[in-house]
Amino acid sequence: MTHLTMIDFNDPGARWRVINDSVMGGVSQGSAETTPQGTLLFRGHVSLENSGGFSSCRLSFDPVDMTDFEGIALRVRGDGKRYGLSIRTHDQFDGINHRMRFRTQLGEWTEIRLPFSEFRPEFRGRALPHVPALDTGVIQSIGFIISEGQEGPFLLEVDRIEVYRRAGD
Repeated sequence: MTHLTMIDFNDPGARWRVINDSVMGGVSQGSAETTPQGTLLFRGHVSLENSGGFSSCRLSFDPVDMTDFEGIALRVRGDGKRYGLSIRTHDQFDGINHRMRFRTQLGEWTEIRLPFSEFRPEFRGRALPHVPALDTGVIQSIGFIISEGQEGPFLLEVDRIEVYRRAGD
């Protein structure tokens, strides 16, 4: 398989935006920062108070055509919880995103492959069964989310975000 770096955590112009459930009255807290080791550290505390229950971070960029690629490969170290990787084909604050979930291994670096064909459209965490599949020709944002009632502290460290395709393609 061929891999190409999608996100460079050492890019000083890259600004990860944190969106917590406080946008709807919740009290969860999260942060996203790059480390001196060149990784992304997404951490905080999810609270279910006030009908909350999520923390997320995302990075917007100029539209990128990824039609020649099969999916996204991650190298992550986590806390054993389940996270989602969200992709947007727009750079608006709100709107449809395509998400795929993955589980981390407590304290262990894990390689994860997320095929574009398995990303599902959502709006504010709700499935949208009649929305078309992800258009990989205009990807403009990528992000991580923790939700689904996983109350308590969380920690996800991301070493790499790459796109991949089969060898020979």
